[in-house]
Amino acid sequence: MQEDRGAEGRTGMEGKPEEAGTARPSGNSHKKRAALVIFIILAIAAAVAAFFYVQYKKTHISTDDAFIDGNVHTIAPKVAGTVKMIYVNDNQFVNAGDVLVELDPVDYDTRVQQAQSGFDAEKKRAVADASVIQTARRKLAEQEAAVAAARAELGLQQATMDQAARDAKRAAALYRQEALPRERYEQAGTAYEVAKARVMAAREQLRKAQAAVLSQKAVVRQTEAALDLQHSVINQQGAALDIAMLNAGYTRIVAPTAGFVTKKSVEVGNQAQPGQPLMAIVPLSDVWVTANYKETQLAHVRPGQKVDIEVDAYPGKKFRGYVNSIMSGTGASFSLFPPENATGNYVKVVQRVPVKIVFAKGEIPAQGGKLKLGMSVVPTILVK
Repeated sequence: MQEDRGAEGRTGMEGKPEEAGTARPSGNSHKKRAALVIFIILAIAAAVAAFFYVQYKKTHISTDDAFIDGNVHTIAPKVAGTVKMIYVNDNQFVNAGDVLVELDPVDYDTRVQQAQSGFDAEKKRAVADASVIQTARRKLAEQEAAVAAARAELGLQQATMDQAARDAKRAAALYRQEALPRERYEQAGTAYEVAKARVMAAREQLRKAQAAVLSQKAVVRQTEAALDLQHSVINQQGAALDIAMLNAGYTRIVAPTAGFVTKKSVEVGNQAQPGQPLMAIVPLSDVWVTANYKETQLAHVRPGQKVDIEVDAYPGKKFRGYVNSIMSGTGASFSLFPPENATGNYVKVVQRVPVKIVFAKGEIPAQGGKLKLGMSVVPTILVK
């Protein structure tokens, strides 16, 4: 019985391990199926995510090689002088036309007075020359009238001589026929000679009058030429006066546009020279984004496409904009030392092309100031 119990015990013990052995492979199979299902689901999710990511990248072109760009107006004097007053400080907002710096105007005011005196003197000379011309023209008119009178007198004397010649001819004929006394004949001849002499005198008077007219015309032309020259001198003096007044006005240096003062490098008492930078004005209300995209990203980029702009200084905020233009060359082409590819050691490098992106209306305040030049941005162009 003990043997039977032992056999049963062995049989029972052996039976149990066999049942356990048959259950373990079934559990591993379920785990493998579950792992396979999870893997397939993850693979499908990854494929879907990759598909949408590729589609997103096709329609959203972005780069982190971009920054805020804008105009910088360098303020420099046009004339030399000593700085008398400074009316602005660094980072101060100014409006267009506000006085920034004033130079000592004493020297330039003196030059204006000198130029004004010379201009006035030349104008007085011109008035005197004009008076001389009027007198010369009146005299010329009188002499031309004298010529007309002399010509009329010559005509009268010529007519008288012609009549005297006819009378003398008739008297000679009558005298030859002894129908006229010798005394009357001689009187007719004398009258003709007198008339002839008067014609000669009238002709000489006319010649003198005409010569006087020619001489007076020369005087008129000379005085008119002198007046023209005087007008040229007046214009020259007027130009000198304008330049002096401009230089005097240049002693007050004003802001060319509204913006913020920066890079101020001038103090009262400094000697300023023409073209010397004193400060700069940055109009932050007119800024844009210069984005350097890879040349492989620009196949579908066109002006007018919308852009989402993220500024590193303002995380979580997006600015709206649009593509304004694409530069007609890569950035390297316009560098100080452009690359020379006609060499033996050529290595192809993907080039970057600057793209100008402007902000939409209303994105920047009227005075600006929120976006500073040089700030890093990440623009994303919506190509579709």
